[in-house]
Amino acid sequence: MLKEKIEEVTKANEEFYHAFESLDVGRMDRIWLQQEYVTCIHPGWGLRVGWPAVRDSWVLIFNNTFAMTFELTEIQIQVAGDVAWVICTENIASRQGDTSQESRVLATNLYEKMENGWKIIHHHGSPVME
Repeated sequence: MLKEKIEEVTKANEEFYHAFESLDVGRMDRIWLQQEYVTCIHPGWGLRVGWPAVRDSWVLIFNNTFAMTFELTEIQIQVAGDVAWVICTENIASRQGDTSQESRVLATNLYEKMENGWKIIHHHGSPVME
C-alpha cells in the first residue's frame, strides 16, 4: 500500500513539473487543490496564501518566461496517511527574452490525497547558493 502511494505521489509530482515546464496555467489549475489554505513560496518571493494568490503567481511567472526545463535530483518522497511531501533539487534551465540562465533550487512540494488523486497544496523553492 505504501509503495503504491509513493508511486502515485511520484506521478503527481512529475505532472507538477510538466505543468511548470509547459507554462500552461490551465494545467497548473488541474493539479493544485483550489482551497484557501494552499500556499506557495517562489525563490525570492514572499508567501502566497490561498488559491487566487497562488494562481496569480503562476500566471506572472508564465507570462514572463519563454522556456523552462527541469532536471530533478536528490528526490525524497514520504507519505503519511493522506499527506505526502517531496523534497528535491530543481536543476533549472530557463529563458526570458534573449537571456538564458541556469539555476538550482531546493524544493518542497506537499500533496493531499483527494477523491480524484493527489493534489499539490504547498510548493516552496529556495535558491541553492553555490
